[in-house]
Amino acid sequence: MEMKEFQKLIGDIYYKKDSARGVEGTFRWLCEEVGELAKAIRKKDRKNLEEEFADVLAWTFSLANLLDINLDDAIKKYEKGCPKCGRIPCICEE
Repeated sequence: MEMKEFQKLIGDIYYKKDSARGVEGTFRWLCEEVGELAKAIRKKDRKNLEEEFADVLAWTFSLANLLDINLDDAIKKYEKGCPKCGRIPCICEE
């Protein structure tokens, strides 16, 4: 599935609920899912990692839908490499 198809699917599934919750509420859910991903990373549980990555992506796409951000357009920032140094791989100092 391509990114624009996934963004539409998430919108079809959740837009009504996300709209009712609002941007701030949806953002808080995204933050909670990032926390759950952090726990899965510490536990190194592959199945749980896949589930938590999927949840983080779904909430990210939900938030983008609420803010009318096309994520296919947003990722163009990285098409030519690192946005700061312009290189692949990045050679920026940490």
